[in-house]
Amino acid sequence: MTEPAKPIIQIQNVSKRFGKVTAVDNVSLDINAGEFFVLLGPSGCGKTTLLRMIAGFELPTEGRILIDGQDMAGIPPNKRPVNMVFQSYAVFPHMSVADNVAYGLKIAGVKGGEVKDRVAEALELVKLGGFGERMPDQMSGGQRQRVALARSLVMRPKVLLLDEPLSALDAKLRAQMQFELSELQEKVGITFVTVTHDQDEALSMACRIGVINKGEVAQLATPSDLYEYPSNRFVADFVGSVNIFEGKLTLDEPDKAAVDCPGVGKIYLNHGVTGPHGADVWIALRPEKIYLHVPGEGKAVKAAAQDAPDGYNFARGKIKGMSYLGDITLFEIELDDGARIRVSRPNLSRHDQEDFTWDDRVSMHWRADSPVVLLG
Repeated sequence: MTEPAKPIIQIQNVSKRFGKVTAVDNVSLDINAGEFFVLLGPSGCGKTTLLRMIAGFELPTEGRILIDGQDMAGIPPNKRPVNMVFQSYAVFPHMSVADNVAYGLKIAGVKGGEVKDRVAEALELVKLGGFGERMPDQMSGGQRQRVALARSLVMRPKVLLLDEPLSALDAKLRAQMQFELSELQEKVGITFVTVTHDQDEALSMACRIGVINKGEVAQLATPSDLYEYPSNRFVADFVGSVNIFEGKLTLDEPDKAAVDCPGVGKIYLNHGVTGPHGADVWIALRPEKIYLHVPGEGKAVKAAAQDAPDGYNFARGKIKGMSYLGDITLFEIELDDGARIRVSRPNLSRHDQEDFTWDDRVSMHWRADSPVVLLG
């Protein structure tokens, strides 16, 4: 049997108030040793305050934080087994790359020969071997971010804290650094705790994600579970693109359910919901789960319509908006029942987008296991 993961960080009933404002509200969660954990949420939700309390730059108003089993109450930031990489990189502009990386070791009293070896090792880890003599102003934003990472990793902390580490980079470099950070974390085996408001960044890097909303944990899950099985309306709406329809639960059996949604019609599911008959619920349906039929695709449309109550749902409408995004085209469709629905369609060939135009009458279907019911 696999041993349960051991938590390296334990956050127990932690709250933080600034005057009358509650930034973090009774948060409890464990972060496991060796995992890449992401705190995800909108600006002002409390995620950075939580990270700063782990680092020791803020103190909890209530509750306690343990790192590797030790209560951090009264332990200053420089005595905690953590290191932090800031959004602004915070590299010393007057020092070479090697001196920047060596700075913490020298302050800690590490001897010269060991400093040189550990600096070289850290620079190799972040793919900056041979860059030690350069000055920060001779490097790109991505390279300066790697210097900041090396300066933290060289101290061999038990936990590395990263505050919006990629937000200052352009889109292409940010995507590259997402993969590099994941690869680096896997290689060094140190627990990474990252704060971000970027859902794509969180989904691409994390082992687990804690979604924070108004100072509370809205959901704690793996990236795939967070995306495919959001536990509430906030998470469904915040993580990725989604259609959300309000409706009433009219059928609920162990292997099937149905929700009547005004403007959409009856939406079928191939599983039970365990909610009271007539309960107000929301349906969350991702745009990529919907199959859009080329106008005139008669056989596929008829098959979908015939199968709707069992394996599929079926709808018709008119295209009211199209956005070509390269790999996909995003459609906004006005359904015959009045609601609007977003559908994304992959462009598998150079001419896929030419199959549709504005005001085309189209048909759609989606599997009965695609919608998610959000209670309450």
